[in-house]
Amino acid sequence: MYSQELLKPDGRQLTLYSRSPIAEDIAAPSPSSEPVQANPHLRWHPLRGEWVAYASHRQGRTFMPPPEYNPLAPTRDPQFPTELPQGQYDVAVFENRFPSLTPTAHDSPAAIVETLPANGVCEVVVFTQDPQSYLSTLPLDHLELLLQVWGDRTRAIGKHEQIQYVLPFENKGVEVGVTLHHPHGQIYAYPFVPPVPARMQVCQQNYYQQQQRGLLQDLIQKEIEDDRRILYCDQDAIAFVPVCARYPYEVWVAPIQPVATFLDLTPNQRQGLARALKTVTLKYDGLWNRPFPYLMAWFQAPIDGQPHPEWHLHAEFYPPYRTPDKLKYLAGTELAAGMFANDALPEEKAKELQSVKVNLAKNSIVP
Repeated sequence: MYSQELLKPDGRQLTLYSRSPIAEDIAAPSPSSEPVQANPHLRWHPLRGEWVAYASHRQGRTFMPPPEYNPLAPTRDPQFPTELPQGQYDVAVFENRFPSLTPTAHDSPAAIVETLPANGVCEVVVFTQDPQSYLSTLPLDHLELLLQVWGDRTRAIGKHEQIQYVLPFENKGVEVGVTLHHPHGQIYAYPFVPPVPARMQVCQQNYYQQQQRGLLQDLIQKEIEDDRRILYCDQDAIAFVPVCARYPYEVWVAPIQPVATFLDLTPNQRQGLARALKTVTLKYDGLWNRPFPYLMAWFQAPIDGQPHPEWHLHAEFYPPYRTPDKLKYLAGTELAAGMFANDALPEEKAKELQSVKVNLAKNSIVP
């Protein structure tokens, strides 16, 4: 992996990654030369026992831009300012212009609940310069590079003393609120472990203390033995509809052997995960014959300097449930109670996805 760090005119960091050497004369552009002015803060939610971030400056951010305006498009037309530089590279990572968390946040306002500066990191990860691509269409070695990028960002962001957790994710499609017409994800890094991975940590710690093995490690072995919901499996990686899926068509992707973070992946595990990712995303697109929307989130161990043998790096895909005439989103029981009610059995949806035959080399669905 090759990388190069640049500084945008507005002061934000840009890092380029590539499978081949990157030219040293690449210049970092930005839509504006004005420094980013962001000072978000946190407020404590006493009934939920969790922090809520407030970033009112985000009201002015780009939302659902028209097709002719794409701030990520590699163009030199001054009418359409860009975030991406000209040149040969594969992946670009830069600080979000409208962050919910920033390392420089300070002086949180007083309120009737506890407040803190929202010290964290928000980065945009552009998967490729090709605006017509998706994860499903990227070459396998490009996906392996992306896994390395997530590891390198985990390492770099983890140098901030206040950071406790690094979460890479992708919102794909306008249906789930994507704001840029370009294949990209984001990385949020928090000064605490957020509620969902914090709950995962407690469950995994309790299991590991009792069994001296990983919770997800044993669940994966049971999935392999059951062999009803697996979409992809080799010696190093697996993709499956979990037996406990909360969403129809929910899929998990993980290495077979547990690792705590992206930094701990072996080359063989990255290869296996790349094939698993490509298989899942091709199946999603093939099942509905369109680039299908989803949320993909990667869960890894906290960045706290402590060993975490209980953790098992994995991704979870949450696509919206699709009927012939509508998309179904979360309802009251999920949002209010936090208890999910799934309208379909995981085994049924796994069969639908299993029926989609894909060709990884040709980025295609097999008739």
